[in-house]
Amino acid sequence: MEFNENITPVQPSAQPQLILTENAIYYLKKAGDWAYFLGIVGFIATAFIALAALFVGTIMTTMATINPMMGAVAGMGGLITGIYLLIAAVSFFFALYLYQFGNRIKSAAATYNTDELTNALGKLKSFFKLWGIITIVYISLMILIFAGSIIAGIGAASAMRG
Repeated sequence: MEFNENITPVQPSAQPQLILTENAIYYLKKAGDWAYFLGIVGFIATAFIALAALFVGTIMTTMATINPMMGAVAGMGGLITGIYLLIAAVSFFFALYLYQFGNRIKSAAATYNTDELTNALGKLKSFFKLWGIITIVYISLMILIFAGSIIAGIGAASAMRG
């Protein structure tokens, strides 16, 4: 078998390039403006949730002293505080990713900077990834609650018969 060394290697075809029109850049800039605004509002909402987390334990204890029937609620202040802080942490990351996307996409649209556009889209991807994870956790939790309710209902029904 002979090799012909004079054959030029075949160059792979160039990847198609994405070209953004002026309308596409305008839409990205407007999306960035809204994301920036929603990110700031998200930070403010996160602060309110965190602030509420600090006071919910005290509120529960006060309610229990006013109404002795709510004694069990007083012990749940720490649990509810933890839940509020968890919600605040998740809310913070949603707001952060939106804010970063909005800030970077506005900069990319103003300067036509491809690297900045790539970074902005990476933050948008992170936002939707977090949204997807939270959705999966929520659906899983709802399925577990539904299954637990059915099991508890069956157990209660069988206890009533026996």
